[in-house]
Amino acid sequence: MAGGVFAPGHLGELTRIVPFEMAGAVLAGCGAVQQRVRKLPARVVVYLLLAAALFEPAGYPAVWRKLTGALEGLGVAKVTAAALWQARTRLGPAPLQALFDLLRGPAAAPRTSGSWWHGLLVCAIDGTVLDVPDTPGHRARLGKQDNQYATAGYPQIRLAALVACGTRAIIDAVFGPTAAGEPAYVTGLLRSLHQGMIVLLDRGLSGNALLAAVTGTGADFLARLSASRKPPVLRRLPDGSFLSVLGGVKVRIIECQITIATTAGTQTGTYRLATPPSLPPAPTRTGPASASPSRPPATRSSRPPA
Repeated sequence: MAGGVFAPGHLGELTRIVPFEMAGAVLAGCGAVQQRVRKLPARVVVYLLLAAALFEPAGYPAVWRKLTGALEGLGVAKVTAAALWQARTRLGPAPLQALFDLLRGPAAAPRTSGSWWHGLLVCAIDGTVLDVPDTPGHRARLGKQDNQYATAGYPQIRLAALVACGTRAIIDAVFGPTAAGEPAYVTGLLRSLHQGMIVLLDRGLSGNALLAAVTGTGADFLARLSASRKPPVLRRLPDGSFLSVLGGVKVRIIECQITIATTAGTQTGTYRLATPPSLPPAPTRTGPASASPSRPPATRSSRPPA
């Protein structure tokens, strides 16, 4: 157990969420415990990196000041930006990966509002692009954005995540070069899908191969289809939806209008959604974010309709 200036609790609320014992066990499991006493013990570097995720715009020295701001007068060692960078390099990525695997999950209790629909855990998969530091190593692996005039901007990574909608907790995440599109990274999230989930997929992630892969995990899905897709009508159902097939996957197609209300006003668009035929219909709702006919749950989106 660490003592002195870095005793448990001295690094603030982070040690309540990630106890020192947990950080120590992760480091021991990865063989990353320091071999000699340093100004920046490996455990402390773990908390530095966790704090850096909370204060993303700040550099490591600024994050360090925030992390140790309450320890003034207790003899905190003066550290330079170079020392912080070296400590991060010594630690490596393995302990953070192991800590993520230990903590990730839906964090949803049976009564957590917005987490469940007909007994299914409501999740969503989506992706984004993030800038990373413009270093020689990043440029060599990731490249940079090119146009007809020059190469500009920062190197970037593509991130895809599986998130529990009710708690916003991350269940799984994968990332890598932007040369591969979102669907390629989403296949890395299939390991975390299972029976008892319903996964919300936007139109860029509703290709036939991906829907078949999601079905193969046992999870259900609610996928938004692009306006250009015209699924064959195999049989009309009384509520106005119809049965169809997408790439060998039997689906129920729901065409509905969804109104999204924000502080900027309201917007109504026509959406085409695909679900497994076995999913029960949800009662039609009125008011903001309502849809007709009856449909499974959908999330509000800031993107314009297809």
